[in-house]
Amino acid sequence: MDNTIVALATSPGEGAIHIVRLSGGLSKKIVERCFRPANQERWQANHSFTLHLGSFYDDETKLDQVLVGRMKGPYSFTGEDVYEIYCHGGMTSVRRIMEACLRHGARLAEPGEFTKRAFLHGKIDLIQAEAVVDLITAKTDLSADLALLQLGGGLSSQIIDVRSNILDILAYIEATIDFPEDEIDDLALADLYDKLVKAKDKAVDIFKGSKTGKIIREGLSTVIAGKPNVGKSSLLNALLKEERAIVTNIPGTTRDEIHEYVKIGEVLLHLIDTAGLRESQDPVEKIGIERAWKALNFADIILLLLDASALHSQDLTKEEKLILEDYPDKTIVLINKIDLTSPYDISDTFFPPDVFVLPFSVQKRIGFAELEEEILCRVLEGEASVSQQPLLSNIRQISALENCIHSLEKAIEAVYANVPFDLVSIDVRMALEEVSAITGHNVQEDLLSNIFNRFCIGK
Repeated sequence: MDNTIVALATSPGEGAIHIVRLSGGLSKKIVERCFRPANQERWQANHSFTLHLGSFYDDETKLDQVLVGRMKGPYSFTGEDVYEIYCHGGMTSVRRIMEACLRHGARLAEPGEFTKRAFLHGKIDLIQAEAVVDLITAKTDLSADLALLQLGGGLSSQIIDVRSNILDILAYIEATIDFPEDEIDDLALADLYDKLVKAKDKAVDIFKGSKTGKIIREGLSTVIAGKPNVGKSSLLNALLKEERAIVTNIPGTTRDEIHEYVKIGEVLLHLIDTAGLRESQDPVEKIGIERAWKALNFADIILLLLDASALHSQDLTKEEKLILEDYPDKTIVLINKIDLTSPYDISDTFFPPDVFVLPFSVQKRIGFAELEEEILCRVLEGEASVSQQPLLSNIRQISALENCIHSLEKAIEAVYANVPFDLVSIDVRMALEEVSAITGHNVQEDLLSNIFNRFCIGK
């Protein structure tokens, strides 16, 4: 990490300004060799967090008129000396400036290497590092707000508290093992049991918000399902406000999944239009129906469309009944085409009590406001924005915390069964390993590579 890295910190292409970023031990030497400030006295004062006008040279060849920002370590983002060169936004100027930096001792940065150095120098932890890329890729204000809360360190603080509790438990166990002459009485067992339960409960409290956090970060997987010609593709087009899917009166028009994204309020919906659910002998349509059932299994919400006019004359199909039986908690029933029938009363039809049922018309846009309100309530529990309580949203972090909770539960069961303390410590150590991976304590290099390779170069 002693080498000096350089990268373009702005998107490639022509623009008003480009930023070339340098970080490392040679960055000061490189800039002082190439930069000739307009105000030499101010530059020589060597103050940090200052901006200087001047020209950038490669030996005696002037490359561009630039601004240079100086951020001295260890108080910079990376913890090293960092210089940012603000040049005119043509790629020729950028290329020539970067080539000069490379000739004088820098090397090209790898993806995410600036943020990785910030992590390795203790400026941020792994949760905050991953929040940086989440903020960059945020598709809604809500996901950006969530990333900012994580970047601020609130979530890290909660995870560190859990880790500290687990470390205290291990110290308690080790002290008991080291002094065998002290008899392990019921009081000691009860004390250890209470400590484990408190640590587990604190971890569970953090984990509770992970589903909402993941949805805010990645979008709500929303499957549109129902029998053929019930209005599924029309609903997709209406939500998107464009003719994305083909709509005809011919059953089986949609044979493959159609994936699109749309914002409902501040929640991103990942819409999946599926093949109509029915018995079919058509081999292509059968594949589409099989994919529809798989999509239902992994969906966060199912929008089950029913035909209002058909419900007056016939029962639910076996496919509709199966969805209501298997997925009542995540199904929203939309009784479509109420504009084509007599005034509709949903009490006339039996549905499980925990299924939300909504009279609906895609063509007349009846029920859309109520549908949006129901979706937002399910994601945000009635709140219109992210609370000031940061949420887990990253699948890696969620999985690690889930494993931590599982190990703590095993340790609790072991204590309850009066298992020797040294064996209990095995599960407690596993819990510590999992929670440590969330913030980056004792993290493996290959995991770091996988995380920071998701970043763009220059970040």
